[in-house]
Amino acid sequence: MHILTVAKREIKLGFRNSWTYAFLILLNIFTIAILLLQSGVGTVEGYNDMTGTVINMTLYLLPLITLLLGGFSVTSEKEDGQWGLLSTYPISVYTFLWGKWLGLAVILVAMLFFSFGLAGTITLVFGQRLSMSTLTFFLLFSIVLALVYLSIALLIGSIVKNRWQSLVLGITVWFLTIMIWPLLMISTLSHLPSYKLVQPILQALTLLNPAEFVRVFSIMKMGAGSAFGPDYYQWITWATSNNGLLIFSAIILSWILLSVFIGGFIWSRGEYNGTV
Repeated sequence: MHILTVAKREIKLGFRNSWTYAFLILLNIFTIAILLLQSGVGTVEGYNDMTGTVINMTLYLLPLITLLLGGFSVTSEKEDGQWGLLSTYPISVYTFLWGKWLGLAVILVAMLFFSFGLAGTITLVFGQRLSMSTLTFFLLFSIVLALVYLSIALLIGSIVKNRWQSLVLGITVWFLTIMIWPLLMISTLSHLPSYKLVQPILQALTLLNPAEFVRVFSIMKMGAGSAFGPDYYQWITWATSNNGLLIFSAIILSWILLSVFIGGFIWSRGEYNGTV
């Protein structure tokens, strides 16, 4: 019940926050632009060059918005003294973080539904052909990506002490996992002493980056797994199997649970040692 109370409070605060609407406007502009770009090539089912471009463009913006929104939400509670007041009630750090996660998840999902709904409507008004399956795929892809990065944002908010630190660390995580991750992977694989280590290390690095993992799985589910080469052959097998979605969901859930758990543990230890 305490989790739901925190979530309701977060939803009220979130929809009153000017940052939320600033991110919503940016997301709307971005979503409308990429969907008009996609629809301009006609109604295409499955994976194609344009779909891959849209996926990559979504990866650039959505994780950054989520990291900043989630990180600021937690650190503002610390800076404004709200957590000091809330901690006097029978509420644990984990209850607070899960309530935050649930409330922010509702806000992010509502933003995505609004953005894709508006973009879909505009494409219809302009007579562009956009398949419903493609629109649904982009929506689900964005929701999963946002939920995973939301848990990372709460981890960041639990570690840092103020908004400035949250901004710096959030951008750093975004830069590492989105912007230079391919370069880091290539550099790591090129220094391996044996070619036999390439496949397991490549798969392990993919699992360590939620954005890359979601991207790889999504493309495989669209039937374009061969684009990743023979090193991902085992992944193609399980991703396209009947249990593929179940395995994917379990890994995503593990990412979310682990991030929030680590964040709550560090925050609790910091309070115990008097550093927070």
